[in-house]
Parts: sequence; structure tokens; C-alpha cells
Amino acid sequence: MFRVRNNHVRTQVGPLLHRNQLSLKCHRYYSSGSANNKKFSNFKLGLGVGLIGSIALYFTNDTSYQNIRHVYFTGERIGVVTVATVRCFGLYRATLAGEYESAEARHDALAKTHLKAAKITLKALEKNGGIYIKLGQHISALTYLLPPEWTNTMIPLQDRCPESSMEDIARMFKRDLGYSIEDLFSEFDPNPVGVASLAQVHIAKLKSTGQKCAVKVQHPSLQEFVPIDIYMTQTVFGLMHKVFPEYPMTWLGDELQNSIYVELDFSNEAENAVRTAQYFQNFQSETALRIPNILSAHKRILVMEYVAGARLDDLKYLQEHHINPAQVSSCLAHIFNNMIFTPGVGLHCDPHGGNLAIRSVPYSGGNEHNFEIILYDHGLYRQIPLQMKRDYAHFWLSILDNNKEDMKYYMGKVTGIKDEKKFIIFMSAITGRDAQTALNYDIKKARSKDEVSKIQSQFENNSGLLEDLMEMLAEMPRIVLMILKTNDLTRNLDESLESALGQERTFLIMANYCAKVVYDEQREINHTKYNRWSVRLWLATWFNWWHYQKRLSSLYVYDWLMVLRRLRNGFT
Repeated sequence: MFRVRNNHVRTQVGPLLHRNQLSLKCHRYYSSGSANNKKFSNFKLGLGVGLIGSIALYFTNDTSYQNIRHVYFTGERIGVVTVATVRCFGLYRATLAGEYESAEARHDALAKTHLKAAKITLKALEKNGGIYIKLGQHISALTYLLPPEWTNTMIPLQDRCPESSMEDIARMFKRDLGYSIEDLFSEFDPNPVGVASLAQVHIAKLKSTGQKCAVKVQHPSLQEFVPIDIYMTQTVFGLMHKVFPEYPMTWLGDELQNSIYVELDFSNEAENAVRTAQYFQNFQSETALRIPNILSAHKRILVMEYVAGARLDDLKYLQEHHINPAQVSSCLAHIFNNMIFTPGVGLHCDPHGGNLAIRSVPYSGGNEHNFEIILYDHGLYRQIPLQMKRDYAHFWLSILDNNKEDMKYYMGKVTGIKDEKKFIIFMSAITGRDAQTALNYDIKKARSKDEVSKIQSQFENNSGLLEDLMEMLAEMPRIVLMILKTNDLTRNLDESLESALGQERTFLIMANYCAKVVYDEQREINHTKYNRWSVRLWLATWFNWWHYQKRLSSLYVYDWLMVLRRLRNGFT
């Protein structure tokens, strides 16, 4: 029986069996003369026999019906992808093979081709839905990699996902749980409050306790079509690699395959949510993090505590509720730097604007803030290996110290890449800054509009640079790509908060986490290297502690300077 249980995950897998009418497409038959009339009669006879046989099969053999239905819709989905792929390849082949009077003319022609191909792809993704929507969302987020014609065209997929019908959802409840929606909930809003590529969320009230809850239900059709959709996605990227070997994109298909089956099992999401909530209980003063409690979890149905909020970047909401954007920015930095750098903590790999919310709360003993940051959708987490956390911490400290030799060395350790050109590209991708700024200037200062434009145009104006970037992404460990994605999403969120303290404090917070990782590593090395009672161990420990305290003090000094600045402005 379905029961409400806290901090417990139960999985029950049910088969997906639902009937949709198999549409029959008939073409008009033209005939003339007696021969054609005979053919027409034969056609009508064959059609009649076929219809009678199909109806009989439908009512007598459900398995055969499902097989026919599956083959039909699978073929239709494959056809949509195949047609779109052929059309896009044709567009690019024609454009790249053309002759142009100038580089500017070639650039304009390529931009038009990008837009045409992106629109063709968008229609195909919307037609098939499911993981194709998720693929489009991935594309829209690759602003540092793909032309704006592609990324901007895919933006509607962020909030225009197809909605599953209540009939299909009710059928899934019965098959997966053995109970109807009415058996479990006294209220169940048929209109979802949110629809994503893999699931949709309904507000309900539990029959057993009367508690208001959020019910996350997977789109029922996914179970049937995900395997073939994954195969087709990888096939398309494989073909792209053969036709355009200088632009390897197979890594995107591989990442989708590695993550999709994990995300489709909501019991994994429940475990991640419970584990993360328990860990961050000890860091409420730094993070103000709130994760909705899990009430019950199954593979395709997840019941959670209902916790609503406004978008994190809703500046009007922050102003109306007297929430300081600088404090929100600080909490955001603590949340994700803790995940990235602290040993044993998993990384939430999808922190986009729709998965983060904020709500006003009164000050309390356990919360030093007048707000909570709500983190949703814990389906995709990654465990970063300890040594990679340490190397990544060294890498960021070398950036903040502007130590180019250490930058190159630790980039090689983190990514396995040691090519000089790719080093410059990686510096731009990881910092979100122009390469020269990242290498020669203080990246803690805010980006100017000119710098942002320069970053966006650098790959458009240099095809060789884009090829190097694509090759680098194909070579990097997948976990590094997840870190890059998380960095990019949180950086954009942080900038949208328009904090009065700027990005400098965010970088100083990150430096503290990096310094702690390096300090712990050095202590471990020292205890391995020196005798327990050695004077050299004591000196090395003291030296490392001093360097760690210097890093910590930079944040304290910065905060005091900000306090003094506000006091001075108050008197003037």
C-alpha cells in the first residue's frame, strides 16, 4: 500500500501500456478506364479486409496492437529526426562549399544557415518531445560554444515543454502503484504548475494526512521511446562527426546517455535530496538552503513537501521583501563551492533558474537570513574525485594569484590537456572572461558589456578557435564538463542579482574553499613525509596554517572595508 514516509525511498517499476488511436493516412486513388476500376475495387477490398483485421486484432490481441503501435510511432520519430538531419546537412554542405567575395559575405551566409538549421531542428525537437526537448535545452545553454542563432532559437524549449494528459498520468499511477489518484489524494490539481522535458509537477493534498504536497510525475511516453531516442541522438552526432570531423559533438550524445537513465529513476533523485538536505543542515548560516522533504518516492512518481518561491533573479520580489541581493549572492556562492570543493559532497549539475527559488521567511535562531534559497530537481548529481577537487582548487588559486605556470600545470591535471592554444580557450571558458583578461588582469572585477560581446563573437570570427574548443570538450573528462556547466549557470545567476558588492566577494568565498582543500592536502602530505615528532613537521604545519589564514583574512578584510564604505556613505 502507498504510505507517506520521510527520508525513505521506495521504488516500484510498472510497465507502460497505454492505447493511442493508430492514425491511418490514406492517399486519394486516381483511376480511369476499366483496368483502373478493377484496381480500385481490389484496393477497396484490401482496405476493407485490412480494417476488419485491424479491428479484430485490436480487440483480441492487445500485445500485437502494442507492437504495431510501437513500430508505427517509433518509425515516425525516426523519420522526423532523419528528415531534419538530412535537411540541415544539405544546408551546411551547400553553404560551406560556396564561393564568397569576402570573409564577411561568408560569415553572413553561415549565420543565415545557422538560423535555418536551428529552426528546422527546433521543429523536430518539439515534434518528438521527451529527451529531444532536454537536448534542445542543453544546446541553448552552450552559449560559450555554439553560435547565437542556435542558442537563441532553442531558448523557447526552456519553458515550452509538452504536457502529458491526465488520462495517461492516471493510468501510470494505477500501473506503477496499484492505486488510483483518488485513492491517494483528497485533492489533485489536473493543471500542472510546471512542465519540464522529463516530468511535470502537480499540487495535491494527501488523503492520509491532509498535507499539501508537490507530486512530480514522469511523462509516461518516455519509458517507451527513450532507448530509440538515445540511439538516434548518438547516430546523428556520429554522422556529424563523419561529415564535419573538425566539430566533434559525440560527447554531448554520450553525456545525455550517461545521465538520462539516472534522471528517469526518481528514487535516485529522492536519495540525492535527502543526502544533500542532511549535509547542509550544518551550514544554514552560510547557505540559507532549503530542500523540500521527500514524502514518498517511486521510479516515475515522486511526492514532496510543497515549498514554493519566486525566481532567484526576481529583483522586484527581493526589494518588496527587503532581501539583500548581496546576501543571496553570498549564499549561492557558499552552496555550490561547498558542493564542488568539499570532499564527499555531491554536485548538483543542473542549477538553472527554474531549479532555484527564493522565499521570504522571518529571522530565526537557525537562520541568520530573512530568506531561504530553495533547490529543486536533484535527479542529476556527480561525485567529483578527491584528487580532482584538490587539483581544481590549486588551479583556481593560481588564477587568483595570476600564476601562469601553475595555471597550465593544474589545468593539465584537471583536464588532461596541455596544448597551449587549448589552455587559452579553457581559461576563457572556465572564468567566463575574455582570454587576455583571464590571463593578465584581475578577474574579480565585473565584466563590461564590451568584454561580453567580445567573448560571444570570438568563436564566430575564428573558425579555427571554434574547432579547438570542440576538440577540447571532446577530450575532457565528463565530470569537468559538468563543473563547467555549473560554473556558467551560477555565474549568470549571480550577475543577474546585481549585487552591490560585485563579483569580488564571490571569488573570495571560492578562494576560502579552495584554500581549505589545499590546506588539508598539505597536512596529509606533511604527516606522510615527516616523523610525527619532527620539528620539520611542526614548521611545515605552521607554514601551511599561516598561508590558509592569509586566504581567510582577505574575505574578512573585504567585508570590513565594505562596512566602512557604507558608514562613510551614510555620513556624506
